[in-house]
Formats: sequence, structure tokens, C-alpha cells
Amino acid sequence: YRKSDWTWARDALQHPYIAAHGYAAVRLDLRGSGDSEGILEDEYLAQEQDDIVDAIEWLAAQPWCTGAVGMIGISWGGFNGLQVAARRTPALRAVISLCSTDDRYADDVHYMGGSVLAVDMLPWASQMLVWNGAPPDPRHVGDRWRELWLDRLERTPPYVEAWLSHQRRDAFWKHGSVREDYAAIECPVYAIGGWADGYTNAIFRLLEGLPGVRKGLVGPWAHGFPNDAEPGPAIGFLQECLRWWDCWLKEIATGIAEEPMLRAWIQEPVEGRAHHDERPGRWVVEDSWPRPGVPPLTLYLGDGSLAAEPGGSHRIEHRGSHHCGLDSGLWCPYGDAADMPTDQRVDDGLSSTFTSAPLDERIEILGFPEVRLALSADRPSAFVAVRLCDVAPTGESTLVSTGILNLTHRDGHEQPAALVPGEEYEVVVRLNAAGHAFVPGHRIRVSVSSTYWPWIWPSPEPVVLTVRTGEMSALVLPVREPQPRDEVLRPFDEPEGSTPLEVERLTEGHASRTITRDVATGETI
Repeated sequence: YRKSDWTWARDALQHPYIAAHGYAAVRLDLRGSGDSEGILEDEYLAQEQDDIVDAIEWLAAQPWCTGAVGMIGISWGGFNGLQVAARRTPALRAVISLCSTDDRYADDVHYMGGSVLAVDMLPWASQMLVWNGAPPDPRHVGDRWRELWLDRLERTPPYVEAWLSHQRRDAFWKHGSVREDYAAIECPVYAIGGWADGYTNAIFRLLEGLPGVRKGLVGPWAHGFPNDAEPGPAIGFLQECLRWWDCWLKEIATGIAEEPMLRAWIQEPVEGRAHHDERPGRWVVEDSWPRPGVPPLTLYLGDGSLAAEPGGSHRIEHRGSHHCGLDSGLWCPYGDAADMPTDQRVDDGLSSTFTSAPLDERIEILGFPEVRLALSADRPSAFVAVRLCDVAPTGESTLVSTGILNLTHRDGHEQPAALVPGEEYEVVVRLNAAGHAFVPGHRIRVSVSSTYWPWIWPSPEPVVLTVRTGEMSALVLPVREPQPRDEVLRPFDEPEGSTPLEVERLTEGHASRTITRDVATGETI
């Protein structure tokens, strides 16, 4: 993302700080981006990984280097850390990977649950086409800048063509997805993200799957660094990085290796708004993941109800509306003013809902909620969108987690199979990981719909889903009990950083998300 302009001001807060504590901090433009030669033909290609390995080996050979190298990056850079760790280059001793994924098909900007992630796929491909088409800086490449620029404009492909050409989880997506072989990663990995981000699921899978030293941190944050991301609270992230680097690159006993495997922010209920400066909550710890010996809480879907015991069998029919999902917010928020999901009552009204009685006691969850459904569809191609919401006594419905399943992918993402219209299937929809407290007086709600625009590209035809309630349709919650260790955690430091660059702001940015509805025609824009 161009080290000399777009990320310069951001990284100037971090890299000089790390350098001041005894590290050489090096930033690179990938081949074909920024000031580097060549063409950036797609994300995460083998050539990209080869180039990074070469750079690490060059760094390790310099006379000012001890031979120990660490990688840190967010999003694309976070992917790179995991992917290059799997290459086992000896000089790479530790990784900090933020807001990244181990599974390029399941958890990235392309697909969700086997469905096209409309809200991100085409916009992201369009953004990359613009960034890839920008010229290199003459200050760094000299008189060749125009030649390099024209070559990029001529040869850079639109990534969306390749992404839409691979709608199954095939070799295209398995490449660069480190969950294909967790054992290939031997160096210590610190995986970091936030509940408001689109990439948090990978942290829990990495903790479960990696065989070596691994550590996870999940805060309330959107897609950003924990020292300045919103919603807060922010933490002294750079100090945490130094504890990690000092331990694994300088072999200094900082205590971080002996601390619990996972530290996570359990969020308290809030009003559904498009922006929060902070999310109330508290830090908790887990020594291992998955957490051993804690049975989940199962609540059964009834005739509009959600209860601890299965009720009678009812057939609930639902025809989707493409207005459902307009209050979903962004799949990958950056914490801007219009990013987050708002009050879910309109979307709930356009879904089949199942709501518990008011709670008598506090229920905390940490991990992946799941919803089991016995359902049928009247079309051979359909998907189901499931939302978990926290309903306040005054009626506000706040989104806790979302799950999508392309029903033709019910047996896996590699070999889809059409539905037989009218035939009943038992499916499991895994929702995104969540850390949340349902408090007394609030209610738990599961909402089921066959549409979810603009997140998910619509089915080819309008779909009627039929859910059969009873023993086969249930919500399974990953509950946790508060632990004494939660109360004696080492507190995070306050955020620190380098002196910001002097930046001339030419115009103030404004984030907005506008929905208009024409009551005469029924059209929504």
C-alpha cells in the first residue's frame, strides 16, 4: 500500500519508536507496488513470498544485524508474516500478525460461507486497481518513473476477474492459506485483532492449530493498530511489541512467554450505532485454546422462541427481502463514523426471529457461536444468513455476530451440490467469533433470512426458506465462566509512539453511508 505516501504517516508513529529501542525497522514495497519494479499481478503469489524471503536473508546477512529478523504487518502485511513463516527461512525468528487470516477463501474480502462478499470483493478490487496504477516516486526511482508507470497501467490486471473465476475453495485459495499445513510454521506467532474487524476468526483457529509458540490478543478494535484503533480502549501496543521482540529476537526474559495464550475483551451490551468511541467491557484470559472442559449452552428454536428445552415442531416459512442487511455495517470496518452495524430491528423484522425470555443471570460467551438448522428451500440455489443479537428491555437489537452459508456448499466449499427443492437438510452455520456478555433483563435473539444485501450477492431467484423448529434447530453458545485470574491481569500500558509527521491536510475527510427509500416505488438506494 505504498510506503512513501499512503502508509507513511501511519508508520512514522511506529517504526522510529521501535528503532529507538535497538532495532532496525525496514519497510518494503512489494514487487509492482509503490517504488518497486515489476507488476503486482494478484495477492499473495509465490513470487511475492520469494521476494520477502530474499529480503529477510539479505537483512540477516548485514554486518549491523545479529541474524535474527522479525516480521510485523497488518492485513496484507499480516498475511505475509504467516505465509513467510510457513517457508521456514531460518532468519525469521518471530512474527506479529494483525488483522489477517489463515484461510483466504473463508475469511477474506472475497467470499463468506461460500457466497460472494459483495460489500467488499468488487470495491476492494477497484481500490487495488487504482493503487496499482499510481506512479512510483521520481525521488526514489529517478527518470524511469514514467516508463515504470506506463508499464503498470498497461499490464496490471483487475483482480476481480481471477477471484470470480474461482468460486470454490480450490488450489487458487489454498495457496497462501496457512491452515493447509499449520505444522509448517515453527517460529513464535502473535496473532492480534479486534471484534469489530473482519479477520478475527483466524486468531482462534491459529491458537488451536499452530503446534509451536503462539499467542492471541483480541480487543474491541476495528481494522487498525491497537494503539490508535476505534472503538477503544486503546492499549500500549508498541510496548507489547517490544516485549515480544525482546523475548524472541534478543532472548531477554520479558515474561511474555509465560503469560496466558489468549487475552480477549468481553464486550458489554451497547446501543447499536454506526460508531463507538469505546466499547465497555473487561479483559479476560485463557491459558489454552480451545478452552477445555466447558460445555456449551444450547437453546432451541421454537415458534418464535429460543428456550433451554426443545418445543414442538413448527414449520416457519420465510421469503427474503433485499432490504434485509442494509443496517449490517461494513464487513471490515476501519472505525470510521459510518462503519458499524446499527439497530437491527428493521433487519429482524425482515427475518424469521427466535427470541429468548428475559435473562435471569449474566451469560458470557467467547468463541464461535453455531446455529443448527433443519431447513428446506424452494430453489436449487440458496443461502442462509444467521444473526445473533442482544435485545435490550427497551427493544433495541444490537448485532453480536453473523454467519452465512451458501446451502449448495453445505457439505464443504470444494464440491458444491444443488439443493433438491422441498427436501429437508440439516446444516450447521458457524457464526463469526464473538466475546460478549448478555446481561440480566436482556434477551438473546437468532434471526434467519435468505437475503443479506449488500454483504452477500443475491441468489439467482427469490427463495423461500422453511425452518423446522424443535430438537434439530438450535443455537449453541460458547459460554465461559469468569475466572479469578481475570481480575489480576497485568494491565496494558498507555499508548506510546514516535513524534507524528507534520502533515498538511488539504481537505477534511467525511465518512458517510446513506440509505434512501422511495415510498411511492418501493425502491431503496
